Amino acid sequence: MTNTIGDIKDSDCIFIIGSNTSENHPVISTYIKRAVNNGTKLLVADPRKIKMAELSDLWIRQESGTDAALINGLMNVIIKEGLEDTKFIADRTSGYEEVKKTVEKYTPEYVEGITGIPADKIIKAAKMYGSAKAASIVYCMGITQHTSGTDNVKSLANLAMLCGNMGIAGGGVNPLRGQNNVQGACDMGGLPNVFPAYQPVVNEAAVKKVESIWNTTGLSNKVGMTATEMIPAAHDGTLKALYVIGENPLLSDPDINHAKKSLENLELLVVQDIFLTETAKTADVVFPSKCFAEKDGTFANTERRVQRVRKAVSAPGEAKTDWEITCELAQKMGYDMKYNNCEEIFNEITQVTPSYGGLSYQRIDEVGIHWPCPTAEHPGTPILHTEQFPIGKGNFFPIEHRDPAEMPDDEYPLRLTTGRLLYHYHTGTMTRKSEGLNERASEGFVEVSFEDAKKYELEDGTPVKVSSRRGEIELKVQVSEKAVNGTVFIPFHFTEAAANLLTNAELDPVSKIPEFKICAVKIKKAAA
Repeated sequence: MTNTIGDIKDSDCIFIIGSNTSENHPVISTYIKRAVNNGTKLLVADPRKIKMAELSDLWIRQESGTDAALINGLMNVIIKEGLEDTKFIADRTSGYEEVKKTVEKYTPEYVEGITGIPADKIIKAAKMYGSAKAASIVYCMGITQHTSGTDNVKSLANLAMLCGNMGIAGGGVNPLRGQNNVQGACDMGGLPNVFPAYQPVVNEAAVKKVESIWNTTGLSNKVGMTATEMIPAAHDGTLKALYVIGENPLLSDPDINHAKKSLENLELLVVQDIFLTETAKTADVVFPSKCFAEKDGTFANTERRVQRVRKAVSAPGEAKTDWEITCELAQKMGYDMKYNNCEEIFNEITQVTPSYGGLSYQRIDEVGIHWPCPTAEHPGTPILHTEQFPIGKGNFFPIEHRDPAEMPDDEYPLRLTTGRLLYHYHTGTMTRKSEGLNERASEGFVEVSFEDAKKYELEDGTPVKVSSRRGEIELKVQVSEKAVNGTVFIPFHFTEAAANLLTNAELDPVSKIPEFKICAVKIKKAAA
């Protein structure tokens, strides 16, 4: 997030797009609800009538996979109405004229034809966001999990810069991270192209710096594969071994049938996890590790706040912390990796990671500090880009709408979108072991609109088969006012009816994220 969670209260308008906030980020949703109760305008764009839509001043329902067109349409209206921040654009950005030219054709009427949103609602939404003194954009995986996900994120940055909503209280572009330490994992270099703090592995100075701190030589300067590239590489035999830590690709990856065949083709599969997941059951070696409550350490949360985590309970059996397992494995492989405790590791992190340079266990003992915090005297940075962007002026990017990789047709006439429920988390590795949560949500379902239910002669609880070009699952119907005609929703937590057997593995060409949020499916009654 460019801003903080608490900063939401200072927004005059909150624009939620691609985020079922109340179910996926319930704590953050309370801040938004509180702001709305205090007079903040709420604009929601989502293909489903989610709970936040019911609380909004305006809900606009776009077809899945049309976000860039919608955002271009908003910018078209904002420019036409003279609501853009001309001073911010002139002083702090570049490339505006090209974007202005690109969005000229994205009139409300033109965008209505792509998104399905009535033109008058597009105009109303644009004026709501554009006229606010400080407007915050909140988004999640409904924006990113598309083959055009990178374009969608750039489009939101365009919108924020157009109205001068960067570097101010109550503004910003604020992605809500999908899991509890996604931000920290990225900060630590858990990406194939960077060292910690996003230092490129192709940068010779960065390589030498890290080699010096780690007391080694010969670190590779080659960009590796993303997780979504590893599975196809395993399938074709170019990837021989895979080490999976805290991940369950046999339930979370798209096109699970293909993922299963890929993992079976490996010469070695190692899984490190707290439970015997679907993936761990197929592994050659399993390392039992401690969960968050059984160890010390730090997390960096969605607002870039680095905070301490302390052991609350003892771990069962022979489970070890992740870092202990890593160190022992490194030693077996000939590298003498040793630490006495987590604080010693964190002190090394502050040397390698410039944005963490001023942090220490003492400084984050109670509250935590937002990075960047480069020196011990620095107070941290709750709001990014207050004076300038890291590259100087922020770049506008002209973005054109692109259709999703797979669109509905005569054979597969419905759009499928997937997501989470309030009561379960990700692949259910932890939450589905809770009796109380299972009582609330015991099985998967396919959510359909009242009109589609009538069209396909379905009722609440009707067993159906939902199929795509990649697979088929059987589950029960849930007729809901959340659903809209032509689009069905399936939560992906349930291995018995795994939604990702259906989803499309096509990737965004830049981020390499799969297109989880839209694929073409058909639905029919299951045999009695």
